[in-house]
Amino acid sequence: MRSISANLNIMIKAAEKASKALIRDFGEIEKLQVSIKGPTDFVSNADMKAEKIIIEELKKARPLYSIISEEEGSEINEDENNTWIIDPIDGTSNFLHGIPHFAISIGLKSNNEIISGVIYDPIKDEMFYAEKESGAFFNNKRIKVSKRKEIGSCLFATGGSIKKEIDLSIRKSGSAALDIAYVAAGRYDGYFQNNLNLWDIAAGIIILKEAGGIINEINLSQNKNIKIKASSIAINEKMLEKLNNF
Repeated sequence: MRSISANLNIMIKAAEKASKALIRDFGEIEKLQVSIKGPTDFVSNADMKAEKIIIEELKKARPLYSIISEEEGSEINEDENNTWIIDPIDGTSNFLHGIPHFAISIGLKSNNEIISGVIYDPIKDEMFYAEKESGAFFNNKRIKVSKRKEIGSCLFATGGSIKKEIDLSIRKSGSAALDIAYVAAGRYDGYFQNNLNLWDIAAGIIILKEAGGIINEINLSQNKNIKIKASSIAINEKMLEKLNNF
């Protein structure tokens, strides 16, 4: 692995450790689909278990850092300037239905700026990560956003409900973290969505920026109701035109 900071190393190790439990639990989902009780409670337990592993690992290394996480909420600690932002399963609905498309997402906010992020898809063993001013990487290879300039040949990702037709070729994958990571890796050309939570996209913000992408201004002190419009620079203006009333 290329040289990375101690903090990013901690984040990667935490994601890898939690992924082992998630992979085991995902293997059980198929059996639970046919049970009368159904898999919902099981999934919330898988979520909590993965989050607990991540928080334990991060706290062991950085006991004073603050935490924002999907299940546990906010924990203001001695160091308020450094905050871990955690989503143990981004794509819970996919997980619940046995669809192998979800990710662990961990971001680090320092002085109101996301400075490093990790998005790990445990089933495909795909790790996206970045640090401020150090580039973005996918499984240790440098990544860049796509260079496509013709909007007709572009593919965009979104989620949630769309009230009106948008004249773009779009996919709904069910994982905001992976959508934004895929834009960073050039798989998608852009991504837009309303009503997001900070933990859905925190890691993705830095990964996308470091891959040469462009993203709207996001208020990092706001944990919910976040709007995002992100893409490669090559297609950004054309995408925003199409999303005029989005």
